[in-house]
Amino acid sequence: MKLTVFGATGAVGNQVVRQALAAGHEVTAVVRDPAKLEVAAQDRLKVAVVRNLTDENALLPVLTGRDAVISALGPASNKQAKEAPIAGPALRAIVSAMDRVGVSRVSAVSAAPVGVLPEGESVVTRALVYPLLRRLLRDLYADLAVMEAAMGASATEWTVIRPPMLLNKPRTGTYRRAIGANVRGGRTISRADVADALLVSLTDPATARQAVGVAA
Repeated sequence: MKLTVFGATGAVGNQVVRQALAAGHEVTAVVRDPAKLEVAAQDRLKVAVVRNLTDENALLPVLTGRDAVISALGPASNKQAKEAPIAGPALRAIVSAMDRVGVSRVSAVSAAPVGVLPEGESVVTRALVYPLLRRLLRDLYADLAVMEAAMGASATEWTVIRPPMLLNKPRTGTYRRAIGANVRGGRTISRADVADALLVSLTDPATARQAVGVAA
């Protein structure tokens, strides 16, 4: 496939680019600072500098002729919401630009606390962990909720991947997945496995227009 990856210089985004190239895809990595892309130059990799992700017209060249889009914009690239919200405004522009150029498939990383706790979750998680996270990182999760709403209101075949705490560990490919829900008892997952989930969802019809929980 011909893929466009947003947030390509983040911890998840770099993994997406690396794994997509290893799988034989052509990748356009959208970045603000090319020096932060931790992937060596190669024939199937194009690096495109776009500094304003809310400018639809600036997005058209990096989306035209693509088969699918992956957004790794989110917690890692938003520095825990200390910067202005980016995922929501950017995805609103991205899905609109996708419609203009006829690209329909998109997957994006969100976060487990944006979703609903699964049935049977522990008392500690229900009464302490999630409420604390939602309070401490409320701006970040509000941004991701806006992102999810923008995707859901679009005509795209979208998938939202909702991981719990992200770890810098190798890809396993054996993580758990829950379509339309969070993973019960899910505590952590590697960024490499989140990248895998983003890529896998693009060719899995069961994930279209669904939020998908993932966890180790």
